[in-house]
Amino acid sequence: MTQLGLPEDIQACLFDLDGVVTKTAVVHAAAWKETFDAFLREREGEGFRPFDSGADYDEYVDGRPRADGVRTFLASRGIELPEGHPDDPPEAQTVNGVGNRKNVLLLERIRTQGVEPYDGTLRYIRAARARGLKTAIVSSSANTRDVLHSTGIEDLFDVRIDGVVAAERGLPGKPRPDTFLAAARDLGVEPSRAAVFEDALAGMDAGRSGHFGYVVGVDRVGQSEALYAHGADIVVKDLAELGGRA
Repeated sequence: MTQLGLPEDIQACLFDLDGVVTKTAVVHAAAWKETFDAFLREREGEGFRPFDSGADYDEYVDGRPRADGVRTFLASRGIELPEGHPDDPPEAQTVNGVGNRKNVLLLERIRTQGVEPYDGTLRYIRAARARGLKTAIVSSSANTRDVLHSTGIEDLFDVRIDGVVAAERGLPGKPRPDTFLAAARDLGVEPSRAAVFEDALAGMDAGRSGHFGYVVGVDRVGQSEALYAHGADIVVKDLAELGGRA
């Protein structure tokens, strides 16, 4: 292992955004809860079963592209909506409409609350780059570029594969490994020489199925066992535990 807690042959680090680099996973979960609870209340009345921003978020939404999250969660409740179109208005009763409603709420929360990065992650990324490792941000969020810009950390990543890039290239999202594989390809590194850093179970699945050299689970919410079960090689609460100083 290197001083970064990685196998010696790792040449690149592929980082998820929400929950790994920035403290936005909780903001996403809150926006999803507000969206789904309003939808379920309107559909089922006051006796509806609310969206669980812990269990439901982790199982059906976290790490997935927005429309996939809508589709997967609603399917768990036996609900199927028409797909609609990506530019559907937030009030549309479609998969895309519900997803766009969530995004409106998310952006409002980010605008009013701001975005804060994890200091341990930033120190780790800087240490990795100082040792010559390439870095990429890999996120299902279509707001990745705005978040990176607002926190002033765009320059920490050589490559960005996010929801916008995935749509442009026709890449399926997590739990499929395609976005991580695209990041490794853009960096000119074999997947077996790249490490994946993820907090979502869908991201663990992507790291495992993509046959990456090392998969680091970041446990911010007490789901260490689940992260291991979904393919993590190691689970830490903060990347500072892996070592590395810029």
